[in-house]
Amino acid sequence: MAKKLARYTRHTHSPAFKARVALAALREDQGIGRAVQVVRAAPNQITEWKRQLLEHMSDALGGGVKAAEPVDLAPLHAKIAQLTQESVFLEGPLTKARLLSAKR
Repeated sequence: MAKKLARYTRHTHSPAFKARVALAALREDQGIGRAVQVVRAAPNQITEWKRQLLEHMSDALGGGVKAAEPVDLAPLHAKIAQLTQESVFLEGPLTKARLLSAKR
């Protein structure tokens, strides 16, 4: 009788799940072998998740986040002032011609 090889189905794991498994593999009491038994994932996959966790740990702790560059608001304020003046200027004639409703 021929022995059938076990087929593994492809799973898509969430980043949170991968992080939990990698942390469990990093702990002294639970190595990669124990994580393989519990999660039923390939040892190479868990090793890869562990490597990614160690590589990007500083990003998770805020070291890799860069502050946004300050935006120059002067041109935006100038444009707002210009549009406000145009609106006030056109409001009078349009109201007289009854093209602009009294309810705004």
